[in-house]
Amino acid sequence: MKKDPVLEFLNEVSSVPLQQALRHQHKAFSAFFARRARYPRFKSRRSRQSAHYTRSAFSMRGGELLLAKTAAPLRFVWTWLDADVATLDPTMVVVSREPDDRWYVTFAVDTDAPAPLEKTGHTIGMDLGVKDFAVTSDGERIANPRHLERKARSLARYQRRMARCRKGSANRAKARAKAARAHRKVRNARQDFLHRASTRLVRSADVIVIEDLAVRNMVRNRHLARVISDCGWGEFRRQLEYKCDRAGRELVVIDRWYPSSKTCSACGYLLAGLSLSTRHWTCPRCRTRHDRDINAAKNILAAGRAVARAIQGDACGADVRHSGSSRVQSAVKQEPRSARTGIPVLQGEE
Repeated sequence: MKKDPVLEFLNEVSSVPLQQALRHQHKAFSAFFARRARYPRFKSRRSRQSAHYTRSAFSMRGGELLLAKTAAPLRFVWTWLDADVATLDPTMVVVSREPDDRWYVTFAVDTDAPAPLEKTGHTIGMDLGVKDFAVTSDGERIANPRHLERKARSLARYQRRMARCRKGSANRAKARAKAARAHRKVRNARQDFLHRASTRLVRSADVIVIEDLAVRNMVRNRHLARVISDCGWGEFRRQLEYKCDRAGRELVVIDRWYPSSKTCSACGYLLAGLSLSTRHWTCPRCRTRHDRDINAAKNILAAGRAVARAIQGDACGADVRHSGSSRVQSAVKQEPRSARTGIPVLQGEE
């Protein structure tokens, strides 16, 4: 490719980022043929661009970064105030440019695994939603900040300004940068909220139980697609997974078809149907008044505890799955039970 006169510009940069790009392409096609991802697409020049440099393509001395085939050190602003950049020994450097024309340099370093957190003796179930981002089995409600909805008018105004500009003009480039900056602020605010919420939950409980939500199928509803996408449930689950693994916590993911909202957490009665607009309902059997989300969180917690007993050999653990697995565990050595009986009723601290 470098010998092609049209692609002669490839000789101006180090061969390491080019080789890394080929490795990323191979990984993308492997995921596609394994049916784990969609067919790889070409990246737009206006989207996020990045170049990966391994140890053979950069040097770090006295806090100065020198990349291969560059005449002078790369100037950057160090943001980690608790770490000394002069003593940094990175294994990889990633230089990236965001759509709003901001440049970043990221260092990958080898560190020791953090010590597990102290046990709290607490287990929580969590029901994710749109009205409230999450409701725990303890009755705590985490409000949904709705970052995209708050900035929707500003984003629409920037998009209209960009649409009025002639393609290829300097004014269109300025309008595109303003729209990209607005999207960056929304994205950063959402990431900050998800990190704060996930970190607090991991620190407060030894076991966290959530549902396996089919977000890709849920966003097909054109009435709720924007609100669901703004919640960031998939990113929230990803953060819980790696933070629980790092802190020595356990994350249990129950099956998406588990009727957590329609089951009475007091007696186990299962409703025939429950509309999405119904936020409170009364159990026909025990006459217990339920808040829809809190009742679902309690049932999710009960299902997660059933998984814990299944691991210890005390129960079958049917219709639940563990973090990182898409297989549902089948029921074994369990007496047949009517669908109306629902989940077992928890007694005391069990």
